[in-house]
Amino acid sequence: MSTDRAAAAEPTELSLQDLEADGDLAADYIEALLDIADLDGDIDIDVAGGRAYVSVTGGDEELDRIATPDTVQALQDLTRLAVQAKTGRFTRLVIDIGGSRDARAAELSSMVDAAVAQIAAGREEVELEPMSSYERKLVHDEVAERGYFSESRGEGRSRRLIISRG
Repeated sequence: MSTDRAAAAEPTELSLQDLEADGDLAADYIEALLDIADLDGDIDIDVAGGRAYVSVTGGDEELDRIATPDTVQALQDLTRLAVQAKTGRFTRLVIDIGGSRDARAAELSSMVDAAVAQIAAGREEVELEPMSSYERKLVHDEVAERGYFSESRGEGRSRRLIISRG
């Protein structure tokens, strides 16, 4: 592979204007999906850490039906593809439905608690369940903050983190 192709394949840092545009395109796409599904919700857009974040809040219990981790991940993947089709470039935007990302972050923190306790009790390493790249990033950051080591192993949907004393 040539150097030009390799450089083109790597995502580059986007400007604030590009990130906001990604967020707007994603919000339009999510709003259209909600309309098709006859679901209510308020859409908020934020930009932080080199990513656009699109959150759907409010609505009612019907919104909870699509707030499961697998569904939110699928909606995020579809939304990323829709934005990429419009812009011609990769986007790292994050979708949250009904606070599902915060709930999942709390679950991941509990997993790290349990893994650290097992390591403190003498285990060499603890293998966590497979998770998305975004979730692995959250766990890597939390593990590092606690002074432990983590690495990803596996491919595709079976990629998971291994936590150790380091």
